[in-house]
Amino acid sequence: MRLFVRYFFRGLLVFVPAVLTIAIVVLVFRTVDAWMGLPIPGAGFLATILLIAVVGALASNFVTKRLFELVDGVFRRLPFVKLLYSAIRDVTDAFVGERKGFERPVLVTINEGTGLKMVGFLTRDSLEEADLPGHVSVYLPQAYNFAGQLVVVPRRLVTPLAAQGADAMAFVVSGGAAGLRTAAPAKETAAPGGRPHEEV
Repeated sequence: MRLFVRYFFRGLLVFVPAVLTIAIVVLVFRTVDAWMGLPIPGAGFLATILLIAVVGALASNFVTKRLFELVDGVFRRLPFVKLLYSAIRDVTDAFVGERKGFERPVLVTINEGTGLKMVGFLTRDSLEEADLPGHVSVYLPQAYNFAGQLVVVPRRLVTPLAAQGADAMAFVVSGGAAGLRTAAPAKETAAPGGRPHEEV
């Protein structure tokens, strides 16, 4: 009986993640197909991917880039719409944009007396424009959740973490169950606009 229970829980570790992943992927495909109204399974999802790639190519072109910048400016000026658009745009930019905000995992000292630390991501290494010299902003994601909080702390309480951003995020979201693989630490030097250059 004890052997059966052990096999059962080991099977859960393999079965549940695989089934949930497949179910989510199928749900996404079916939802996009329903939006596009295409009868071929997966065609709507493929068409969406191609459309996004085409928009990206046009946004990178010197001629059409100005048009997208004009549209961006309009969205940022509309009442209420600018709040929603700016938030979505900044979050998207943080993950896949040129100034990715989740590639610099750090340890934040919460209590110097006990040595309590939290894993977070350095999003701004200079807050002088907010009249907070010597402070940085760090995003602290929550375990088993897609939420988090932004904290402003003195620079001396932040220590770079020698790990890939994706590994650090998985470590936090999984509550530490995913493990944390260290990588070769990057040497950071100050760069204009509050973003550092990295030298390997």
